Amino acid sequence: MMIRLGLGMILTLTGPLAMAQPMLRAVGLESQYADVLAQIGGPYVKVVSVQSNPNTDPHEFEVTPGVAAALHDADLVVENGLGYDAWADQMLEGSRADVLSAQKLLNLPDDSPNPHLWYRMDTMPKVAAAAAAFFEAKDPAHKAAYMVNLKAFDESLTPWRQEIAQVKAKYAGAPVAVTEPVADYLLQAAGMKIMTPFSFELSVMNDTDPSPQDVAAEEALLRGGKVRVFAYNEQVADPETQALLALAKQHDVQILPVYELMPASAAHYQDWMLQTATALNQALAASAK
Repeated sequence: MMIRLGLGMILTLTGPLAMAQPMLRAVGLESQYADVLAQIGGPYVKVVSVQSNPNTDPHEFEVTPGVAAALHDADLVVENGLGYDAWADQMLEGSRADVLSAQKLLNLPDDSPNPHLWYRMDTMPKVAAAAAAFFEAKDPAHKAAYMVNLKAFDESLTPWRQEIAQVKAKYAGAPVAVTEPVADYLLQAAGMKIMTPFSFELSVMNDTDPSPQDVAAEEALLRGGKVRVFAYNEQVADPETQALLALAKQHDVQILPVYELMPASAAHYQDWMLQTATALNQALAASAK
């Protein structure tokens, strides 16, 4: 049983452990990290998700007193890094919490251009393992439970990995366009050839005006039948990207919706990733008809 409380708090209760009282407090600065923390911590960890609304622009997030209190009280905080959640840096400096950074777990330099690390296939296994190690060290009485949860989480990623492998086997080299580098890691893992100028992707991601040359190149991809799929960020849209979406639909380019936070359609992180990979597979199949 999963209970969602204020601030996106997630408390997962199962079987005979349902009466257990949480002993540790953890915060995921984005919903996908909070979800993984909850899966690993189970009933022994109270988890707060700070950014959890997939219908809002995460770049426009504003800190509330409740968020500050959650960070202050946490034993563990998981952040993305690469400047994506830099809003929390100052508060975490005064917190007693240990901080796990996905960026640091992946040994990525600060100038890595794509911060959307949750679409990398190696990110969450590393986050889950590090979280489990932290929980075991702080709460050794429940080490066995954390180990079981970690194993179950790792195994639950198998369908996603298999779907990506199938896409790559069938469609490696397929040309695709994107609005920004949200799902680039997943697309690259699946063997897609991203045709959109990277300078265009960065401009959209950073909310700056792309050059006229880049805009023209992107429009030509969609208008000229040069790409099979258009990965569109459903969470961060503006008139320019919406115009590109309309252009893609007009020219029968298949649309792949992507998100920066877990969409409502996904019960867990691994469901979200599998949904995206499956949608990519289906879009590529439809584009071949």
